[in-house]
Amino acid sequence: MGGVSTVGDRVDRADRADRVPKQDRSRATRQRLLEAAVACLAEHGWAGSTVSVVAERAGVSRGAAQHHFPTREDLFTAAVEYVAEERSTALRALFPQGASGDRHAVVSALVDLYTGPLFRAALHLWVAASNEEQLRPRVTELEARVGRETHRIAVDLLGADESRPGVRETVQGLLDMARGLGLANLLTDDTARRDRVVAQWAALLEETLG
Repeated sequence: MGGVSTVGDRVDRADRADRVPKQDRSRATRQRLLEAAVACLAEHGWAGSTVSVVAERAGVSRGAAQHHFPTREDLFTAAVEYVAEERSTALRALFPQGASGDRHAVVSALVDLYTGPLFRAALHLWVAASNEEQLRPRVTELEARVGRETHRIAVDLLGADESRPGVRETVQGLLDMARGLGLANLLTDDTARRDRVVAQWAALLEETLG
């Protein structure tokens, strides 16, 4: 019986060892597809981001892509979730040790997030969701979650006291302004004007938030 058990254990260990790399490869393929989907959205928009285009960019076959995401909607719904999580991660990583009261640095960092590739991809998802019924509820839900988290993190980093009248609206105005700069940046490199706007907003926050 002991010999049978030993052989069985060896077979079981070998089977597990074979499965783990396959699982790792599967996760890696899925990750590449999601990253490729986000990059395609940012560069080509919804119309140019087919499953075939995403698969080619990810370096996998269309069949492999459809194994993970049977339909285009499945792929880009997962991409919505991926973008939302990446944006949240980027927000949380802005000032791991705190902002040390430097509101200009906080404003600049928030604006950088809204003018970066993740926000650009999110914008394309918004446009796609406005015309795709299957995407719209998921995009709306996740954007609301990211919006709430962004506001909360901005309040913490700015040291804002929202019990004071007008402070909540001021923080939200900052985020709306940053989003607007992100939209403007889609068409032209707006760096020079953006730097002046960031400096002005930082000064306004110092005056308003105290």
